[in-house]
Amino acid sequence: MGDTLRYAIIGAGMMGNEHIRNIAIIDGAQVVAAADPHEGSRDWARLTMGDAPIALYADYHEMLAAADTFDAVIIATPNHTHRAVLEDVFATGKHVLIEKPLCTTFEDCQWVKAATRSYPGVVWMGLEYRWMPPVTRFVEQVRAGAAGDVKMLTIREHRFPFLQKIGDWNRFNRNSGGTLVEKSCHFFDLMRHIIGSEPRRVMASGGHDVNHFDERYDGEMPDIMDNAFVIVEFDNGVRACHELCMFVTALEQREHLTVTGTKGALEVLIPQSELAHTLNTGNETIRTKIDVDQRVLDAGHHHGASYYQHLAFQDAIRAQTPPLVTVDDGLRSVAMGLAAHRAIDEKRVVDMAEFGL
Repeated sequence: MGDTLRYAIIGAGMMGNEHIRNIAIIDGAQVVAAADPHEGSRDWARLTMGDAPIALYADYHEMLAAADTFDAVIIATPNHTHRAVLEDVFATGKHVLIEKPLCTTFEDCQWVKAATRSYPGVVWMGLEYRWMPPVTRFVEQVRAGAAGDVKMLTIREHRFPFLQKIGDWNRFNRNSGGTLVEKSCHFFDLMRHIIGSEPRRVMASGGHDVNHFDERYDGEMPDIMDNAFVIVEFDNGVRACHELCMFVTALEQREHLTVTGTKGALEVLIPQSELAHTLNTGNETIRTKIDVDQRVLDAGHHHGASYYQHLAFQDAIRAQTPPLVTVDDGLRSVAMGLAAHRAIDEKRVVDMAEFGL
């Protein structure tokens, strides 16, 4: 590897192009190739690159055959394709960033984990919400004891419905893994990251109540859930709640995280990018604005997370250190989503021991 870290991207849709935009503003990094079977996506990648050269492929196998031209691979393909793509990518020995979720089934996640035990490259799990600057500051403050001993965590997202993707793959659970895997694996990962413990039991209620009833794909109506509450009990006694609504189109603050502890509460609002700290000893709330470089905000849809994730990924590659977000993190976030879906489908409490965790 030379002074410039060279990237190849498999999947040039929305997230693939977000990676291209973020890598473009990082010194010492360059996207040199992208592969996607959809011509429109390849055209999008070419447009995003501007005047910078890029080799484009309809078949990612042809791109992988030119593995000497790149150092790292980003996998941004539909969820249900991840294992098959990884089987080919791992044959190159290159560094890998896998977009969330790791896979759509627990068995495939286990296969990936086993395949990376002796892998020569860095394998990084793309759970980029950890890298949103306001979330990063929030976690730092929680760990510094701002709320005291943590007892409860709430993560709320009220947002617009799933965007349409090429081939409409994300309209069906069999392709996405289900809403609580596809969307909420980010939040289940944050629960573990913030609480510093492993989940023990999962309870949930959710349904498909508003979105996509007027859509048909080959005569089939989408089956993706559009709202849910998920309660998770952790080994250390902390409780966490995830509230998801996928049919709010104009809410000012889309994501809201709250930790409550023995000293008070700490909150973070996104996209307002503000921390609010309230102690039990008084009524005053201290508010802190977390500024994010506008150039970084403009490069993606995740409040700067993709940019800072890439900086950390590149640091791990150059320093030859383990990834800060691992395949095991990806596996556990998927397992929590699958447990929540099982709890809803079977109307019962699900013990994580059912997944061997």
